[in-house]
Amino acid sequence: MASSTGWIYHIEAWQRSGLKHAAYCRQQNLNYHTFSARLGDYRKGQKSSLPVFIQIQIPTSATGPIVLKHGKGRQLDLPISISAS
Repeated sequence: MASSTGWIYHIEAWQRSGLKHAAYCRQQNLNYHTFSARLGDYRKGQKSSLPVFIQIQIPTSATGPIVLKHGKGRQLDLPISISAS
C-alpha cells in the first residue's frame, strides 16, 4: 500500500479497534514492519507520510484536462468537467 492516505486510514482504524499492532496487521493482511514504520511517521508528524492538500484555480477559459504532476514522475489527469467535491 503506497498511499499515505491508506496508511492513515489503517492507523486510525487500528486505534479504534483496541487490537495490538500484530493482531490488527494479521486481520488486515498488512506487513507488520511496514505498518510500524508508517505508525512511527504518523506519530512524528513527518510531512512525507501525511497527505498534502493544495488549492488550485482553473481559469474559466480552460478547455483541456487538468493534469497534476508529482515530482517523481507520477501524474493524475482529470477531465475539465470534474466536480470540485
